[in-house]
Amino acid sequence: MQLPSIDSNDSDISFSFNELTGAIGDSITVLPIVVAIAVLTDLSLVLMLIWFGFFQIVWGIYYGAPISIEPMKALAALILAGTITVGETLIAGLMLGLIFLVVGTTRSLMRVKKYIGSPVVRGIQFGVALVLLETGFQLGIQDLQMAGVATAVALLLIVLGYFNLSAITVFLIGLVIAFFYAGLPSITLPTVEGMFMIDWPTFSSLEAMTAQLAMTLGNSILATSVLLHDYFGKDASLDELSSSIGIMNLFSIPFGAFPMCHGSGGVAGKYTFGARTAGANIILGLGYIAAALFLVDIIVAYPVSMLGIILLIIAFQLGLTSLRRTESYFFVIFIGIFGFVVNLGIAFVAGVVMYLIFNRYK
Repeated sequence: MQLPSIDSNDSDISFSFNELTGAIGDSITVLPIVVAIAVLTDLSLVLMLIWFGFFQIVWGIYYGAPISIEPMKALAALILAGTITVGETLIAGLMLGLIFLVVGTTRSLMRVKKYIGSPVVRGIQFGVALVLLETGFQLGIQDLQMAGVATAVALLLIVLGYFNLSAITVFLIGLVIAFFYAGLPSITLPTVEGMFMIDWPTFSSLEAMTAQLAMTLGNSILATSVLLHDYFGKDASLDELSSSIGIMNLFSIPFGAFPMCHGSGGVAGKYTFGARTAGANIILGLGYIAAALFLVDIIVAYPVSMLGIILLIIAFQLGLTSLRRTESYFFVIFIGIFGFVVNLGIAFVAGVVMYLIFNRYK
């Protein structure tokens, strides 16, 4: 894995209030999924949060930018639906880790980049925005009263010109409510009960791996690389992103982590709410680790309807970005809607084929 060149601006790390609000913007795309996985499966919330925190810090410092670390969403959706078991999910994540490490270290992604047009990547971004929009809506309607409070607070702050304060304000109000229901926090130490739960590969795990493979390539690597350049002027190569995804999964999954990847939604969340440096990653990483040790009971009690409202804000920002930075509006919207309705991985493959055909015969 080749280290990127670092200039004087790359080494700047800020811990300003904007970095804090940006960190909150990223956590909103992670916490609802991770908490749901912990509640519905045997995976340990403590271990999952510790690993998310650890790699937030590691990759934030390495890339010198507010990069995101997120759960692999296709695997998360399948395990939450009961389609695959915990063991099948983890072995799928390990196989993906090996694939992405090999692809990244052999620089295979850089060689095929020329066949993947920017409109395809923008279409995947738009599809992710639609997925986040749906998730935010579904979470929001679970408790209309809580969602109403969150919406009113966010809209008031946005109208007053304090857009960056909307996320942290809603978050803090929700935290107070969670404290009320859960009571005072207690220390929770990690145990081995959530480790070493990997099964041998099955047909279901191979299916899950294939679905996630395309989504990770389109959203976690290609779209993330584009957003890091658009938002922060950072040139993270496709092979570097692939390698870092491989490393963190091979290193952590046996010890209780849920399969992880980078993600354009989390990068958009950080940017939308103010993050501009890797300081946001350090704040969020330490926050995840502290939450794992002291606030697990509070996180489980957090009103998810409030998280849903913030997801809607992030989805809006990501969708606008995908449309503002392309001239192929119809193509981007079509791929996004197709990915939302069918599957983001299938949409990515279809988009690549369509793009190559259009360019060949235009």
